[in-house]
Amino acid sequence: MDVLTEKQRKLNMRRIGPKNTKPEMLVRRALHARGFRYRLHDKKLPGKPDLVFPRYRCVIFVNGCFWHNHNCSLFKWPKTNRQFWREKLEGNRLRDQHKMEVLIESGWRVLVIWECAIKGVNRLSIDDVWEHATAFIQSGSKYGDIGEKMP
Repeated sequence: MDVLTEKQRKLNMRRIGPKNTKPEMLVRRALHARGFRYRLHDKKLPGKPDLVFPRYRCVIFVNGCFWHNHNCSLFKWPKTNRQFWREKLEGNRLRDQHKMEVLIESGWRVLVIWECAIKGVNRLSIDDVWEHATAFIQSGSKYGDIGEKMP
């Protein structure tokens, strides 16, 4: 049983936006300060990546650990309405995977920066996150993933 009414739950869900989140803004500012120029949320690409670097044929997704079902210390299954959340979050994970595959097949390189890499108990140092992101953008790797330090 959900502790909020249906109306309260809908209001809460509407307030959570997919763009310009705090972790995304930190990544954007840091990469811009390092001289990288990018486009934001390109609707022409699958999944509307948060950052698109056409010069490098590279995209970056800055994923929240809860919404994208990441196996880390920041992710916890909700205790109420479990069936709904399992279907919702598993669907998000499968959709993410498919979009990344389509991007890679069409010649784009994909980097995922997880929220847990930037905040939380096991986060990486901010310099490590930017170094890994910069190295990926300039490399030829097809896929990269920056998450928390494992305890």
